[in-house]
Amino acid sequence: QPRRSSSHSNRATLMSDSIPSSTSSIADSGLIFSYAGLLLSASATIYVGAHASLPSPRKHKGSSQDIDHDQEDDGGDEEESEERLSSADAWLFPIMGSCVLVGLYLVIKYFGPGWINWVLGWYFALAGIGAVWKSYVGLLRWTVGEARWRSYPELAVVFKQRQVLSASQTEPSSQFSSGSASPVHAPVKTKSQFSVSPLLTFKVPSLLLLPFSAAPSLLYILRPDRTALLTNLLGIAFAQNAIALLKLDGFRTGCILLSALFFYDIWWVFGTRVMVEVATNLDVPIKLIMPKAAQGGYTMLGLGDIVIPGVFIALCLRFDHHRAERPVSSTFSRPYFLANLFAYISGLVTTMIVMHAFGKAQPALLYLSPACIGAFLLTAAFRNELSVAWKWEDKSTSDLAEELEEKNK
Repeated sequence: QPRRSSSHSNRATLMSDSIPSSTSSIADSGLIFSYAGLLLSASATIYVGAHASLPSPRKHKGSSQDIDHDQEDDGGDEEESEERLSSADAWLFPIMGSCVLVGLYLVIKYFGPGWINWVLGWYFALAGIGAVWKSYVGLLRWTVGEARWRSYPELAVVFKQRQVLSASQTEPSSQFSSGSASPVHAPVKTKSQFSVSPLLTFKVPSLLLLPFSAAPSLLYILRPDRTALLTNLLGIAFAQNAIALLKLDGFRTGCILLSALFFYDIWWVFGTRVMVEVATNLDVPIKLIMPKAAQGGYTMLGLGDIVIPGVFIALCLRFDHHRAERPVSSTFSRPYFLANLFAYISGLVTTMIVMHAFGKAQPALLYLSPACIGAFLLTAAFRNELSVAWKWEDKSTSDLAEELEEKNK
């Protein structure tokens, strides 16, 4: 039977998606700690996800052969996302988001939240195993260091293919049979050979982390009450991996994405109650929740308010790295990244203050989108790099390999 939505989803304070359950003074210490926890969790998730989006240190050696070789060496748990989100993709985000939101609203309205929570709960629990595992692997890799990590033994999932090779080609022979003008085909000798190519490679320590990665998802499904700790652990893993994998192709695309979702958030929060109804009825790890000690209930922050600004901030970090033209392991200045991270924190604090001043739900992107775009434009203008930054394209390793091949011709 589908489990009924746990109580915290109906009495929580949503920062961007729901009406506060109370208008307690922000001076209350319990509420301050609750919002501080959200602020710290969101900022740390963006910081880690942005650095995880940087290319591997071994992917900057100056030749296409090096790039190709490194892609093969990385394999499995170290694979870099080659796809980039374009401007056309950015325009589609609010359209697809609206379709999903309305679909969920209709299901909840006509069928109740029980079944959709049961289905989505299982889906996110299974997906959470991979997300948590990916985060654990990244943490372990950072802890032991790049050199030691690459020294660990590997296990590979291989693809075995049979090939039939001929000793001689089937071509007309120079000899003719008696009484015939037709050429005689010489017999063809063949032999079989098996080729083995690795599909995925995994470091042995990363495989040992799998049981620990599955534990949060199992507890999330089996426990009758889904605690804030489990919800946040899965939510942070989803958000961090999304920031690392969803890569924008440039600042033009990033500004389009933030601007489009700016209006999307305003409409669905202020214009209708659709987002409020969906957010308060869904009991799945698509949000971070922090308990309010004295008042009871929870404060919330949707993962979209972390991931969307996060992919833009990650783009800023990759631009800083591009400007430095040094390996990732080296120290390089991060003016665009730090300016945008500070702008994000400021925008989130502003959202909290305004929400409590007016006692109404606030779309966080109403403040976060202008803050991030403004921080980028001001930083670029101050450094006289606005034209360079706007024209810059964040290219994948395959695109870089093609460019290097063209230069070497």
